Amino acid sequence: MRPYPFDADPASSRNGPLELKDGVPPPERYLRETPFEPEDDDYPRPPRRRRQINWMRWIMRGLGVGIVLFVLAVAWLAVTAPLSKSLQPPTPPSVTLLADDGTPIARRGAIVGASVDAAKLPKNVTNAFLAIEDRRFRSHWGIDPQGIARAFVHNLRSSGRDQGGSTITQQLAKNAFLDSDRTAARKIREVLIAFWLEAWLTKDQILSRYLSTVYFGDNTYGLRAAAKHYFGRTPENLSIAQGAMLAGLVKAPSKLAPTVNLSGARARGALVLAAMVDAGFLDKTTAASVRPARLASDRVAPLPNGTYFADWVLPAARDQAGELAAESKVRTTLDRRLQKAAERSVKRAGLRQAQVALVAMRPDGRVVAMVGGKSYAASPFNRATQAMRQPGSAFKLFVYLAAMRHGMTPDSIIDDKPITIANWSPKNADGRYLGPITLRQAFARSSNVAAARITQEVGVAAVIKAARDLGVTTPIPNEATIALGTASMSLVELTQAYAAIAAEQYPVRARGLEDAPSRGMFATLTDRPHALSGTIRDEMLDLLSASAETGTGRAAALSVKTYGKTGTTQDSRDALFVGFANGLVVGVWVGNDDNTPNAGLSGGGVPARVWSDFMQQALGVGRAVVPEAVTEDVDPDANGFGETIENFLDPGNIPPVEGEIPGVGRVRLRDGRLDFEPTRDGRREDERDRRRRDDPEDRAPQRDGYEDEQ
Repeated sequence: MRPYPFDADPASSRNGPLELKDGVPPPERYLRETPFEPEDDDYPRPPRRRRQINWMRWIMRGLGVGIVLFVLAVAWLAVTAPLSKSLQPPTPPSVTLLADDGTPIARRGAIVGASVDAAKLPKNVTNAFLAIEDRRFRSHWGIDPQGIARAFVHNLRSSGRDQGGSTITQQLAKNAFLDSDRTAARKIREVLIAFWLEAWLTKDQILSRYLSTVYFGDNTYGLRAAAKHYFGRTPENLSIAQGAMLAGLVKAPSKLAPTVNLSGARARGALVLAAMVDAGFLDKTTAASVRPARLASDRVAPLPNGTYFADWVLPAARDQAGELAAESKVRTTLDRRLQKAAERSVKRAGLRQAQVALVAMRPDGRVVAMVGGKSYAASPFNRATQAMRQPGSAFKLFVYLAAMRHGMTPDSIIDDKPITIANWSPKNADGRYLGPITLRQAFARSSNVAAARITQEVGVAAVIKAARDLGVTTPIPNEATIALGTASMSLVELTQAYAAIAAEQYPVRARGLEDAPSRGMFATLTDRPHALSGTIRDEMLDLLSASAETGTGRAAALSVKTYGKTGTTQDSRDALFVGFANGLVVGVWVGNDDNTPNAGLSGGGVPARVWSDFMQQALGVGRAVVPEAVTEDVDPDANGFGETIENFLDPGNIPPVEGEIPGVGRVRLRDGRLDFEPTRDGRREDERDRRRRDDPEDRAPQRDGYEDEQ
């Protein structure tokens, strides 16, 4: 056996003799660094020192981490889930649009009622919701373990619809703060927020917030809105049957809404009554005496969610309403009488495949009627504001405005004969060229070559500037072909340009709200209105009246002074008439959505007749009266015959006339009167002409010298 390692004998030590100082062995550090390897197992090992775990220290650390996490969770909830948000519905409240007379015309968004106080509601109403949704609401702390276990067992045993174990507090947390994702992370957040709500709110406050924001179908949120919508009363006056029916809607509001599924809503209401009896909230005798709930007989028909005008004006209405915390009402410029007149005119047009759009506004830009198509239900695409189509000759308004600014007048002479500009050779639609004519005549007959010559003389830039001044913002190509309306734009944009002529100032901005939107300082300085020179305006009115009363647009002429211009694009793909009379500016477009040709369609045809029909209803006027022929006194010495024929139209002075005009009819003189008898072919032709007059689609294009451009 080896000697004890601390033996003072130098020979027994591997590291040499131990130096003792005052009889004290070397320090412990030295001993630890000295290797010790016993040579046999009989020598006893020194005991090892065990490390003791300080459990209290770890417990305190865990508590500290938990407190930090709790503080962070509270801070996160305070920022992302403020308690005030639990009073807000999960969707923005509605904006109700009013006509100019204050009558509601459309509603967009949810119908959200004011909040309710659960403590002030009838007990049978609140108990109906507790019985069917959360019976242990008054006793749990945000989650219901018993309800979760029951739902879990049911879902394992049942092959039908799964049950949920969410409490009313969890539903409030989900509706107010979370999305609809069915993930574990969302469920954890839901539970955390439920605890948060239970810690800061009383049970009645939680129930009040739940009843104020839950969805009841028909785009209705909140018990107050649902009670008024379905039963025409306040939630404080609901009966047991009505409360049970509303409580039953929460499970499947869209499917069970009584307006679309009354039998299903009543069956669900009966199930709620049974749950109330089972939970001890209602006795069997009372439940048996409850009759099924009935909807209010005087329930107001719901407003449409969408119309062409509502879709167009809604963004501006939301901006005006600001942040929506409750239902907002915004007054618009729509005139209900004029809107109905516009819809009637569109229906009477007798269009088949072709679509139609109409926009009517006051000279200051207030839109009073709008039709964006034949049927909003079939196609909500607004062809008055969204469709970008070529205006055809209606664009010549800007060409001739540039000419008037250039110093020309309606009496200026322009050469109506073929012209070639670069590689472009425009042609008149009717193939006729009249030579030197006035600008008034050129505008009235919509001469294409005259418009091209004017554009060449004043410059393309001047025409574009005229369009920009009148409010056109869409791109316009820098080329001479724009004279014939090759630049696309919307009907409302073109109509507001014509409104500038009527208003004597430019630009005019179409708007749908009664209150004009506020403008910033920069916009006020850069986009302020400019007066239209009186001389130039009078000259433009001269041209527009010539076109509407004697030119291509004469089918639109009214019994009052009428101003307007037709437009027809290549192959009759688009046809327009835009004009004004008596303070009303109206634009009408007709064409196919797929931009295919329409044989025989022109701006002076269907669009002009729709325009005239609408204006007659809107203004209470009639069509223009065709002037009678004026009989002038004849100077007997100046007629070249030296004598007059007295009573020339007296039948006695008419020589005998009898004969047949081939293909037309037979003429005879009977008892001093001319008698005309058409042949069979003539009668057939008359009948064909009558059908063409009655059916706009069967009319052939007219070639009378005033047809619009291609």
